[in-house]
Amino acid sequence: MDMTIDVRGLRKSFGPTLALDGMTFTVQPGQVTGFVGPNGAGKTTTMRVILGLDAPDDGSALVGGRRYASLRHPLRHLGSLLDASALQPSRTARNHLLWLARSQGLAAARVDAVIEQAGLGQVARRRAGGFSLGMRQRLGIAAALLGDPPALMMDEPFNGMDPEGIVWMRGFLRSLAGAGRAVLVSSHLMSELQDTADHLVIVGRGKVIADASVAGLLAAASGDRALLRTTDPDRAAMVLEHAGATVTATAPGDGLLTVTGLGAGQIAALLGQHTVPFSELSAHRATLEEAYLGLTQGVVEYRAEQAQGIAR
Repeated sequence: MDMTIDVRGLRKSFGPTLALDGMTFTVQPGQVTGFVGPNGAGKTTTMRVILGLDAPDDGSALVGGRRYASLRHPLRHLGSLLDASALQPSRTARNHLLWLARSQGLAAARVDAVIEQAGLGQVARRRAGGFSLGMRQRLGIAAALLGDPPALMMDEPFNGMDPEGIVWMRGFLRSLAGAGRAVLVSSHLMSELQDTADHLVIVGRGKVIADASVAGLLAAASGDRALLRTTDPDRAAMVLEHAGATVTATAPGDGLLTVTGLGAGQIAALLGQHTVPFSELSAHRATLEEAYLGLTQGVVEYRAEQAQGIAR
């Protein structure tokens, strides 16, 4: 079965607002694809179009080569979590899942299986209306898994999770991809995607800004930068700048320099040749947040003013 989620040239307007402007990307099987961007970038609209909840003005969104709305038992093809609050609060967790299972021609045994998979065994007979957000997220995940689908799509699944739940979610998403599923995850928590995602689709103003592996994005954001600590910063700077590097002191007097334009190995060799002492040298390793902010700085709709100081 084809497991890809294929989005091609999606355009969508709501009145005068252009929500999607040629959105194009593919979610491949066997990996977690992070779907990130500023508020208003078009992430939720894209997911709604994939599920047939919104109709695009142009373009297509296909699951395994077919429109979601044309699938006879859609939960067997694509499981989704868009709104953890979309449930009948008076139903127990198990009855909520039984109702969904019957609509898809699934047996009750499948309900019990996903209850255990999502860690809901002890609360399955409690009314869902009394669940915390984190527990509602787990219930939504159980619903997404009901049809044992080859593709999954989740919008902000880390929301409301306590630290234990976040660790569980991280491993859970990795296990889904490890089983060969295509997994699309929208999240604002860059730190979680750095540990979870294999690939990243970064969007802004309704279109794709970057579509690359997490490793590639981190390497590009890291660049040729290194941190150097020396007792002779002036001489170190002179030697390195003569070799074409840009050297910046992090703070006067601490001996810590940021060196751009030379690799750590080159820096060590140059300092050794000129007998410049140093006690610390490490290649800069960018975080996913740094990479993300660098790529999206021009497409953030609302940006806080930089603090100018605190009134006394």
